[in-house]
Amino acid sequence: MAIRQIAKMGHPVLRRVADPIGDPSASEIKRLAADMQDTLEWIGASGIAAPQVYESVRLIVYRIGADRIPLGSDLQPVDWTVLVNPSLEFVGDEMVSVWERCLSLPGLHGKAPRHRHIRMAHQTLDGERRVLEAHDWHATLLQHEYDHLDGILYPMRMTDLSLLGFNAEPGALAEEVKTDPNIDPLLVKMIEAWPDRDKWLA
Repeated sequence: MAIRQIAKMGHPVLRRVADPIGDPSASEIKRLAADMQDTLEWIGASGIAAPQVYESVRLIVYRIGADRIPLGSDLQPVDWTVLVNPSLEFVGDEMVSVWERCLSLPGLHGKAPRHRHIRMAHQTLDGERRVLEAHDWHATLLQHEYDHLDGILYPMRMTDLSLLGFNAEPGALAEEVKTDPNIDPLLVKMIEAWPDRDKWLA
């Protein structure tokens, strides 16, 4: 298949509500899903929504590798999954504040409120209708990608923009890594490699 270019914050495709997919089994949709998986593999990321590769349709591709499960989580790895025309339902009212990054906002991270438990109805590439439930980091990932289908980026969810920062200066995130076992391991590795880590945390 092919590795796609990533749309960056500011491009109109990321501000648009994506169109429903009429035929999930269409060859162009299967090809797009395969390209999105190839792109994630090449980047080493966990999830991507079609608008991030300049395609304004309601399609999400994701996986959760064992290396992306937070130390404090009971989550299990999730194989490659394609969600066509997903719909989001919140299960309960419990919220969590989660540190996030985004392929469309390179070099940045921020902390946004997310529902801890969700349910997501969707279609497969064969048109089969399914429902999945997710909690904690899995739920955050799906909410993040689903937002892309509605033209929403995670800073638009943030309630404290002082926690939006550059990856090169992750001070507030670095403080929380010391005590919170539920932070994405990718962000933990970023802090461990931060040259000023010891000076900031002293």
